[in-house]
Amino acid sequence: MKAGLFKLLTRFLLPGLLVMLWEVIAIRIGKPGVLPRVESVFAVLEHPSTRVLTGNSLLECIYVSLARVIVAFILAIAIAVPTGIFMGRYQVVKNLGDSLVELFRPVPPLAWVPLILAWTGITSLAEILPWRVENALLWNIQLSMLLIIMIGVFFPVLLNTIHGVQSVPPQIIEAAQTLGAREQTLLTRVILPQALPCILTGTRIGLGVGWMCLVAAEMLPGSTAGLGYLIWYAHELMRTDIVLAGIIIIGLIGTAFDQALRLIESTYFSWIE
Repeated sequence: MKAGLFKLLTRFLLPGLLVMLWEVIAIRIGKPGVLPRVESVFAVLEHPSTRVLTGNSLLECIYVSLARVIVAFILAIAIAVPTGIFMGRYQVVKNLGDSLVELFRPVPPLAWVPLILAWTGITSLAEILPWRVENALLWNIQLSMLLIIMIGVFFPVLLNTIHGVQSVPPQIIEAAQTLGAREQTLLTRVILPQALPCILTGTRIGLGVGWMCLVAAEMLPGSTAGLGYLIWYAHELMRTDIVLAGIIIIGLIGTAFDQALRLIESTYFSWIE
C-alpha cells in the first residue's frame, strides 16, 4: 500500500511542480497573451462541449483529430507490416527496398508538405470514394493530412517489423520446416507471432510520431477543425489559454495511446521479458 502510494506521488511530483512553477511565472509576468494562468486554461478544459474560436467544441476537434490519426495509422500499418515481413524474410526483397528506405527514412514528414499539397491539394477522403458521402467527418479528413501522418507512422513500424522477422531464431524455422510447414504457414504461424513484440514496439513509436505530425498536418490548407487547427487559430488571436488547453489534450491522448499499447504488451507479451 505504501509502496503504491509512493510510486503514485513520485509519478505526479514533477507535473505538480511544473504546474506550480507555471502559475508563479504567469502571475509574475501578468500578460495572459504570453502565458495565461493555470485557472484560465483549466476553465477551457472544464467545458469541452462549449464552442470555441473555430465554431467547433473541444470534443468535436478531438473527434476529428482522432479520426485522422486512426485512419492514417491503420493505412500505414497495413502497408508497413507486410512490407517489413517480406523484407525481413527474403533477402532479395530487402536488397531491392533497403536503399529506398534508407534514403527516405531520415527525411522529416513535414519536408514532404510542399509536394503532398501539390499532388493532393485539399482533396478530402470523401471526394475519392466511389459513392456519394454525406458524412461531415469524412469531408474533414484531407488526403494531405493522411499522407503526412502515414509517413510518420510508416518507417518506425517498417524497421521494427524487419528487425522482428530477422530476430526469429532459425532453429524454430528449421523445426517448422522439418514438420512440413510451407512458406505461407511459416509466415503466418511461426514468423509473424514471433515478430509481434517488435512490431508492437514499432507501432508504439510510430503512433507517437504520427500523433506529433497531426498538429502540423492540421495547419495545412483545407483544415477547418481538429486540435492542430484550433491551436494555430488560437495562436493567431493570441488566445494562449486555448493553445495550452489544446497542447494538454494532445499530450493526454498521446499518453493514453501509449499506455494502452504498453498494457497490451505487458498482457500478451510478458514472455519476452
